[in-house]
Amino acid sequence: MWFKNVRVYKLSAPLSTDVGAWEQALAEFKFTPLSAQEAVKTGFSFPLHPSIKQYCHACGHLQFFAVKRQEKILPAAVINEEMQPKVEAMELEKGRPLSRKEKQSLKEELQLSLLPRAFSRSSLTQGYYDPENQWLVINSGSAGKAEDVLALLRKALGSLPALPWLDNHKLNANLQLWLQNKALPQGFVQGSDAELKAPDEEGAKVKFSNHLLTADEVQSHLQDKLVTSIGLEQAEGLSLQITDDGALKRLKFHDLLTGQNDELGWEDLTARLDADLLLMASALNLALLSISQQLAAAD
Repeated sequence: MWFKNVRVYKLSAPLSTDVGAWEQALAEFKFTPLSAQEAVKTGFSFPLHPSIKQYCHACGHLQFFAVKRQEKILPAAVINEEMQPKVEAMELEKGRPLSRKEKQSLKEELQLSLLPRAFSRSSLTQGYYDPENQWLVINSGSAGKAEDVLALLRKALGSLPALPWLDNHKLNANLQLWLQNKALPQGFVQGSDAELKAPDEEGAKVKFSNHLLTADEVQSHLQDKLVTSIGLEQAEGLSLQITDDGALKRLKFHDLLTGQNDELGWEDLTARLDADLLLMASALNLALLSISQQLAAAD
């Protein structure tokens, strides 16, 4: 379970570290499959592996969890194709064009009738609670998906005083410095990707990929644009893209990390997954600490 994109939230008050209490609380909101008439459903599922029936899995001092989302797929083209003859028939019957409200009502009725025949797709969003750093780390680059996970956690646990882990104003100022190769977080060097955007209404954008970021053609854009994301790399840790809203994307863990547990094999599935989780979380936490400490030092 090597996370690919993360959203991080800082807690203003600690959560319980009683794994049994977490297990019971999350099980109350466990995932159950969609019924014929439901369009979308979420619930807690097993974070480690489908065969390991734990809603909260303790690994070292960390507590892992996962939220499963299942939704019916109703392509707009299918709905429109089914809807057109119904609209035409109703307009012929009424002798006038249908109003927007009438079309919307017809569309909603049609969607309900199509749901039992629709395909469904599922996704699993994992995360962990780190009581030492008071972080919730969600394996998603989407703010919406991460907030959905937090909402379900809040419902299960009763309280969740969580806010984004970084101050946006400080982050935005530091992104400008990092593109100038100044005041980088400890252990990191510049990557080769960056995106900038003009702050005016037009919002002109420029994107550099696999590029030397200290080159003049990159640096010149700092005169009239703000950095919205930049790549950072560690020598033997991980590489990432940090965005101006605090998301970490395109996480890539070094082969020296991901290969450390290969000798363990997969005979003991839980032991192997635990070993990989601890490696992943340790490397990720070090990166998070380095970035957050650099921003704190900028006060």
